[in-house]
Amino acid sequence: MSEKNDYYEILEVERSATKDDLSSAYRKAAMKYHPDRNPGDDEAIEKFKLAAEAYEVLKDDEKREIYDRFGHAGLERGSGGGSPHFHDVGDIFSAFGDIFGDMFGGGGGGGGRRGRARVQQGADIRCEAVLDLHEAAQGVTKSVRFQRHVKCGTCKGSGAKPGTTPDQCRYCGGQGRVVQSTGIFSVQTTCPQCQGRGSVISDPCPDCRGGGAVANKVVRDVKIPAGVDTGTRLRLQGEGEPSFAGGPPGDCYVFINVREHPLFHRDGEHLILQMPIGYAQAALGAAIQAPTLDGPHELNIPAGSQSGDVLRLRGQGMPIPRRSIRGDLLIQLLLEVPKKLTPEHKRVLRELAEVENVNVSPERHSFIDKIKDYFAGRQSEADQAEYPTADEQEAE
Repeated sequence: MSEKNDYYEILEVERSATKDDLSSAYRKAAMKYHPDRNPGDDEAIEKFKLAAEAYEVLKDDEKREIYDRFGHAGLERGSGGGSPHFHDVGDIFSAFGDIFGDMFGGGGGGGGRRGRARVQQGADIRCEAVLDLHEAAQGVTKSVRFQRHVKCGTCKGSGAKPGTTPDQCRYCGGQGRVVQSTGIFSVQTTCPQCQGRGSVISDPCPDCRGGGAVANKVVRDVKIPAGVDTGTRLRLQGEGEPSFAGGPPGDCYVFINVREHPLFHRDGEHLILQMPIGYAQAALGAAIQAPTLDGPHELNIPAGSQSGDVLRLRGQGMPIPRRSIRGDLLIQLLLEVPKKLTPEHKRVLRELAEVENVNVSPERHSFIDKIKDYFAGRQSEADQAEYPTADEQEAE
């Protein structure tokens, strides 16, 4: 059925919705179609499942990206964990126990229904891998370094100073949550006193300062596929922070940063190269060796090429991830005018100028010759001013 339903339409949000927007929209849909509020209504239960399925996909960055690009078909192919399928309402309560716990209290079921206990997953962490353009084009294995916490060896993870024990939180009675009744619902929230731990530490461990964990440096080798670009994110599953509550560890996300290349500018899967050429090469055409990431490649410059023209070498760009093709190398021609010319160059160019019937600057005179010309011109102007012309005499 989900093939016929757009996840964004199910949750009634825009495609640009933030995670907070999605969470709010899902809470609203869950409240509206919750089985306890719609007893015996199979249609409401089905909408309840669809809303959970939509939220499960869109709240996950990787699954959402696949869904935005390929729709349901991309998820069904198994990319990013596949499309979720909840067989019954209990599966939903188990998956989103934190949300239903906040809305309905006591394990997420509401009305006497108790969902399966859901432990909290460890936090995700991030690190960075820096590549040059050749490494990004070919794929490479890089060692990345990051920090994550491990259980404190001094206090064995309790957070309390050795020889002491944590005290039970009096505010929540050790439950880690407090429940308040609001109409037909019981709203359950994290205990503000112990932050959900159920205990408070009056005499903290000197090594972890009551946290129960200390930072630990980790080095991992990461296989980076060809075609990645700055901002690409790779996931190291299970390499994030541990869950000291018994849940699975989080993930480590490796963010790729590709350094600028001195010759090539990247535009997606294409590369751009600005190639200077001479006037004769542009006018007569030429075959030159153009640089590519794979080495020199012959480039034919057509006769009559203009500065700014773009030539294309197909398949000489960047690999496209998950596809066996590459982008193109776009070569922009720039007409280069030499700043220094030999006498022979000047002679040939002046002959060309005469053939083309265009004016060019005369040969440079010495500084003394320029002074003589300047004063000769001033004297000529003075003579003309002192002696009127024939026309001026006749006018008088």
